Amino acid sequence: MKTNIEPLQADSYYHIYNRGINGENIFKEERNYVYFLQKYTQFVSPVAETYAYCLMKNHFHLLVKTRSENEIKLSEDSLVKNANKPIHWLLSNAFASFFKSYSQTINKVYKRTGRLFEEPFRRVWVDNDEYFTELIYYIHHNPEKHCFINDFRKYPHSSYQSHLRTTTTRLKRDDVLKWFGGREEFEKFHARCDNLNNLEKFEIEFD
Repeated sequence: MKTNIEPLQADSYYHIYNRGINGENIFKEERNYVYFLQKYTQFVSPVAETYAYCLMKNHFHLLVKTRSENEIKLSEDSLVKNANKPIHWLLSNAFASFFKSYSQTINKVYKRTGRLFEEPFRRVWVDNDEYFTELIYYIHHNPEKHCFINDFRKYPHSSYQSHLRTTTTRLKRDDVLKWFGGREEFEKFHARCDNLNNLEKFEIEFD
């Protein structure tokens, strides 16, 4: 794994995470979580596929795979305004537009000013299978780790339950379940307490 703020690349897996500036809550009430995902779908989904996520009061985690260069260049926003920009710019701009749009609404509704998120947003290149597997576990266990809830399975703002449902989703649900060997193995892996010993590698730092 490689932690950095280097340019994002196409066809690559990343752990994307960020928090509110100075640790401020980025979700003020329940409806904010829904709005965050709506904005994420609008700005980020055209350039990246989502494998797991968790939204906490003051920070979030995403496991994404950036789309191919061709898909990114053919996204609607790129075609209209930025077709000649380099791939890393298009990817960073998608996330920047997402954060900006969400922040503007939060500022307006809650009568605040200035930045909402730390800058730059953090990204870790997911460069091996073991890290990919353990990262999904870490993301889904985050609410329990931070003592927001006693059982991560019951946390409403992560992708864990979405992976177990049969309703339509933008998540790469089928790919994730297949990766773990099916729904039952997915649940078993998440229930294993010994996996908790491997979570130190995911401790995040904000400068």
